[in-house]
Amino acid sequence: MVRDRKYPQRRGLIVGNYCHDVLLRDDVVVAETLGGAVSFISAVFDGVLVRHNSISKVGRDFAYSTHHEPIVVPGSKTTLFHAHFGSEIDGDGHQDRVLKRVRACDPIWPTDLPESRFDFGMAVGVGGEILPETLEKMLELCETVSVDIQALIRDFDAIDGTVKLVDLKESGFYHLLPRIGFLKASGEETSSLDVEEVRKLCCVVVTNGKHGCTVYWQDEEAQIGPFPTNQVDPTGAGDSFLAGFVAGLVQGLPVPDAALLGNFFGSLAVGQIGVPKFDLRLLQRVKDEVQRRKVHCNSCWERKAEDLKLMKLAGFEQFHASLSAAKMMPSCPVQECQWDLSISPPAADQPKLLNTPVFEETIQTIDGGKP
Repeated sequence: MVRDRKYPQRRGLIVGNYCHDVLLRDDVVVAETLGGAVSFISAVFDGVLVRHNSISKVGRDFAYSTHHEPIVVPGSKTTLFHAHFGSEIDGDGHQDRVLKRVRACDPIWPTDLPESRFDFGMAVGVGGEILPETLEKMLELCETVSVDIQALIRDFDAIDGTVKLVDLKESGFYHLLPRIGFLKASGEETSSLDVEEVRKLCCVVVTNGKHGCTVYWQDEEAQIGPFPTNQVDPTGAGDSFLAGFVAGLVQGLPVPDAALLGNFFGSLAVGQIGVPKFDLRLLQRVKDEVQRRKVHCNSCWERKAEDLKLMKLAGFEQFHASLSAAKMMPSCPVQECQWDLSISPPAADQPKLLNTPVFEETIQTIDGGKP
C-alpha cells in the first residue's frame, strides 16, 4: 500500500478498552489491576518510545491514572473481568484459567476514531468492544493493521459472562482478513480458525507460551524460540508479545526478529502481576541489541532482499542470545530510554510491513492504584 502523500507522517493507532482486572485463586482475590490489551501495549510502547494514539472507553468508575486518557462514557461502567485460577499447575507450567466478563463498557464506534492517517494500527479489543465497521474504519486510516484475534472471536455467556470462542468465519470479520497485515492468535485460539486457509489471506502469528511462537505467511513459516521465565501472572502475555512484535517492525526488523522481540516482551510480562514496568538498563540494552541487529539486517537486505520472506538471517541466534543476556540483568529504577531514530529500509516480499519507524517524545510508564 502506498501512503497518501497529502497526509504527513503520523503515529500508530491502538484501539481497545481499558479494563478493571480481578485475579482470583481458588475463589480468593489475590490482585486487582489495570487491564485491557491497550494498557499492556502502551506500557511497552511508552518504554521504547513508539509514537501512538489510543482510543479506549471507560466508565466514571475508572480507577486508574494513565498517560493516554480514555473516553469516559456517562452512565456506563468500566469493563470488568474476573480471572479465576486454580492451584494446580500442569506439566507446561500453566494454571487453568476461567475468564469471565462481569460487565462491559460501550463499544468503540467508527465515529470514535480520529480522522487522521496512521502508519500502523492495532485492533486489540478484549470485551467485544471492536465492531466490524470499526475495524474497517481502521483499515482505511492505517497503512498496516495488526489484529489480536481475541478482538474478533470472543463471545460471552449470557448468564455469568464466561468467555467463549466462536469460529472466525462466523465472527463477522472474516471478509476483512485480506486487508489485515498481521493476525495474532494463541495456540488455544487456533481452534477457531483454519491456519492453513487464513495464512493465504494475511500473516498469522501463533503464540505457544514457553514454546515460543510460529509465523505463517503464504507457503512460508518460521518457528521462533522462547525466553525462559518464571510465570507469575499470564494476563497480558499475548498483548505484550504483540506490542514487542509491532515495535520490532516499526524499528525496521524483519518479521522473524520482530517476533523474537515479541517473545522477549511477552516473557517479561508474565513475570509480574498486572501491567509490567521496565527499567533503564534493560531498555538501554535492548535498544543497543536492536540497533546492532538492524544494521546487520540492512546489509543483508541490500545484498539479497528478493529472497528474504520469513528467512532467519545470519546472526539471528546471536540476537536471541543477546536478548536473553539482557533479560538476566539486575533491575534498576524505571526511566525512559530513547531508541535510534534513523529510518530503516523495508525488506522486500514481506507481509505488509511498516515502511518507516515512528517515535514519540518521552512518556512515563503507566502507574495506577488499586480500584
